[in-house]
This record gives sequence, structure tokens and C-alpha cells, in this order.
Amino acid sequence: MKKRIGILGSTGSIGTNSLEVIRNLNRQGFECEIVFLSCNNNIGKFIEQIREFNPSTVVLHNEARLTELKDSGIPKLPEILTGYDTLSELVGRDNYDILINSLVGFVGLVPTLEAVKRGKRVALANKETLVVAGKLINDALESSGAELLPIDSEHSAIFQCLTGENHRDIYKIILTASGGPFRGYSSKELADVTVEQALRHPNWNMGNKITIDSATLMNKGLEVIEAKWLFNIAINDIDVIIHPQSVIHSMVEFRDGSVKAQMGMPDMKVPIQYAITYPDRYGSDFPKIDFRNTGSLEFEKPDLSTFRCLKLAFESIEKGGTYPVVLNAANEVAVELFLNKKIGFLDIAAIIEKELDIHESAENYELQDLIKIDKFTRNNVLKKNL
Repeated sequence: MKKRIGILGSTGSIGTNSLEVIRNLNRQGFECEIVFLSCNNNIGKFIEQIREFNPSTVVLHNEARLTELKDSGIPKLPEILTGYDTLSELVGRDNYDILINSLVGFVGLVPTLEAVKRGKRVALANKETLVVAGKLINDALESSGAELLPIDSEHSAIFQCLTGENHRDIYKIILTASGGPFRGYSSKELADVTVEQALRHPNWNMGNKITIDSATLMNKGLEVIEAKWLFNIAINDIDVIIHPQSVIHSMVEFRDGSVKAQMGMPDMKVPIQYAITYPDRYGSDFPKIDFRNTGSLEFEKPDLSTFRCLKLAFESIEKGGTYPVVLNAANEVAVELFLNKKIGFLDIAAIIEKELDIHESAENYELQDLIKIDKFTRNNVLKKNL
């Protein structure tokens, strides 16, 4: 049966990998049709994708690039929408089966929620959706019957380890982290790191924001919060361990002492393909592990006193309420300030902590409340740091 797929953020790392997966599946007879694509600034790559996949609708988040798209020479232009606000209307349509949401940041929340309400399968790479609105998403999943399948390698690993298992038998979920480019650094050493150094991840090729999050270990903190909502598990039953080789993507320990680990090359195409074809598996020519050449696998505890972002993430979800909204908003702005060389590397955690300290949390909230808190926090960080 043909799967009709829409991709938000098609020119980013996850988006381009998703299209490579779709090429692979189409070669094997698992037919995929691209219904819509969205892009922010990489108009050249976007035009290439439109030519190849011929979507019926595209969204250009940055309206300033519209003229370039219209003048691209594509013989028959698809329907063109502009701006992030049009994404909700797009995913609210009924002409697709699977939404791949690879947007980065808070902007991914509303389209995810809309697709879930429509009962769609959502292949989710947008961490922020569950970080800031896990309860709202889970409530919508329960009422709509939609499917939410993780694309993050860590959460896909857990999902795969839990397939066929009874939830009550889970003892602990163990998220692995490479440790990023600064594993073993002291706080003094981190004070002097540059943007260029922080963007050199040892194992994964990702966008700038996620790469900086990996360097601060905030990426792992967001994944901890995401795991709580994805797998309906207490925060005390989620652990993080540093695994520099990134061969084991995550593990589940069961109450009888058994541990399941999902392993593979550090390649996002594998979890993307699994999210599309689940519950089936299809072949691929993606890189595979040769255990004869893997060498030793190392594990160590994360240094929470040095990499404070991970600690702040644990604290925000332990407090609950709307603290994770503030954590995420402050982090997004602080990372952008760091990338623009307005603040230092250690300032990222300091800014987040200050915003969490002044926040007055709410236990009962709606989507509009989260949007207001997100906007207030962003403006507050910018006001203090520009």
C-alpha cells in the first residue's frame, strides 16, 4: 500500500536523510509518495527536492525567499504556502498518512499536535514537542488513536527494545550519550571553547542547534524529558550514561535483571526507516556494524557538575508544571546567542538557570499558556543579553 508522506524541515539533516530513506524504500517496492515539504532558507536544495519528488504543496517558512522559488524554472510549481503559521492548516488536511516532523525548536509543537488530533502517524524528530507539551500530546493521542513514533536514535532504540514487552516489567530506561566534543573537559576548559570547536561533534552530523545542545549535554536532558512522556515512565526510572562510541543507542533494563540494547552505526536513516515501515522492517544498503572492527565499548557517568544543562533538565521535569517550557525557550535563545558569539559556552547554562529561578510554574495549562510562557522567556533572555 502506498504511504503518503509529508516532511516538515525537508532540507535539514533529518529531512534529507528521510528523503534518502524514501528513495531506498521505493527501490524495494515499499511505495512512498511525497505530498508536502517545508523549508526555511536552503532554497537551492529545496528546489532540487521539489523537482525530484513533485509534492503537491510546499511551505516556505521564510517568505523572503519566495521570489527565488517562483523563478526557479520548475515547469509546474506546486501549491506554495508561506510562514510557520500555515503549517497547522497543512497538517490538518487529510491527504497524507505519515508526518515526518524534523523542525527544530518550539515551532514544531503546533503542527505535531494538529497531526495527532487528525489521527495521523507522526514520525517525530522534534524533541521540543514533548519537552514543553508532553501531557497535551499524550491526551490528544489517547483521544484520537494517532501513532507517535520516535525518530531520535535513542528513543527509537528504546521503542525497539520494548516491542513485545510488558510495560510493567520495565525497571529502568538507559539513554546513552556520546559525551560530545568536550567529554572530560573541566569547567575552566569549557570557559574558553569556541563556536567552531562546539560544532565539531565526534560521531553525528546534525544541524547547528542540535550540535551545540549535544556539546552542552542539553540534548540528552531534552531526551530525558521526552522519554518520560513517550514511554509513560517516572523520571527516577530514567538514567543517562556516557558511551563515546555511539554504537549502543540506548538500553532497557527489566525487573528480572535482563538488559536489552539496540545497536547500530550512528546513522539516522535506520530509525527514520523504522518509523515509516513499522511494524515491518525493510532492507537497506545503509552502513552496518562489523563487530570485528568495533573495538572496546566504553561507559561512564555524566559529569553533572560541569555539564549543568543536563542537571537543569532533570530538575525542571522533576519540578514539573511549566518549568520545561522555560528550560527549552531559554536554551533555544541562549544557543542562538552563543552561535552568534554574543555569549560564552558556559553562559548557556547560567542563562537557563536564571530563567528557571524566576519562573512561577503552573500545573494546569492549555496550549496558549505554553505559547505565552515561551514568548515571555525568549524576550526576557534577549532583553538581558543583547
